[in-house]
Amino acid sequence: MTATTDYLLDRRRLRRKLGWWRMGAIVAAVIAALIALSRLSGADSPDKLTPHVARLSLQGVITGDKDTIDLIKKIGESSQAKAVLLTIDSPGGTTTGAERLYNELRRLGEKKPVVAVVGTVAASGAYIAALAANTIVAESNSLVGSVGVLFQFPNFYKLLENVGVKVEEVKSSPLKAAPNGYEPTSEAAKAAIANLVADSYGWFKELVKQRRGLDDAELAKVADGRVFTARQGVPLKLVDIIGGEREAIIWLETNKNIAKDLPVRDWKKKSSIERLGLVEGAAALARVAGLAAIAEVLDQAASAERSASLDGLLAIWQGFDAR
Repeated sequence: MTATTDYLLDRRRLRRKLGWWRMGAIVAAVIAALIALSRLSGADSPDKLTPHVARLSLQGVITGDKDTIDLIKKIGESSQAKAVLLTIDSPGGTTTGAERLYNELRRLGEKKPVVAVVGTVAASGAYIAALAANTIVAESNSLVGSVGVLFQFPNFYKLLENVGVKVEEVKSSPLKAAPNGYEPTSEAAKAAIANLVADSYGWFKELVKQRRGLDDAELAKVADGRVFTARQGVPLKLVDIIGGEREAIIWLETNKNIAKDLPVRDWKKKSSIERLGLVEGAAALARVAGLAAIAEVLDQAASAERSASLDGLLAIWQGFDAR
């Protein structure tokens, strides 16, 4: 092999290596651009620095996640958001998550007027969030209510018994890790869980009673766990106004002296793109660039985010199809 041939081969190898590095640099640049775009479209974008009405959307299952709480705090700290439209379309979620969300929305309501605008449904934990608003607006066929608390657990000891599997355990006391699904649930365990549910249910009912100005008889009509249409909800005091965002803005103008020509601007979680869309996009780009190890890590991160489960007591309407 001649020196010239060796030189050409070396040059070719060098170009190939440089090509991969260029591709890696392009991937990094695209990821950085996506992050910058997500931040510019979030709470810090220039259009949030002028007077406006903030629109905050609560959709899907409520968990009281840190990103949502932080976003609510950010709206409260912004002197340029003159009022808040809390648009809700959710069947509820965890009781603790709904409580966390309610408390933060109440703190926001001390700084700026908040109007809840219900879409298809604001049930259970989502209705708890709506209770934090100064007033509740809903379309006539929107579903609201479902005042109640739920604790569910699977019991498959019969299945295990049929296939000849027995789970042995040693525990410090009879109610430790009960119920566990591996054995018949004892009456003592059922009673302990019933006490948990009753305590949270009492808290939920008291919240509805105070925030909606109900007496005991009125509360009894709406606190049996059912949902109501907004048409039914108005005389029951679960809803204040039939309508949508237009009616909510009119209410703000009439009752809170908010200028009707203020633009309505969406406030979204910064991490909404980064968690799934950005992570998955970065994984795809890494895969194209031949960075398989990085792509696998990013895929795992996105998968873990999707598979987050609900733990603890639930305030969720079971008519919701989560499939």
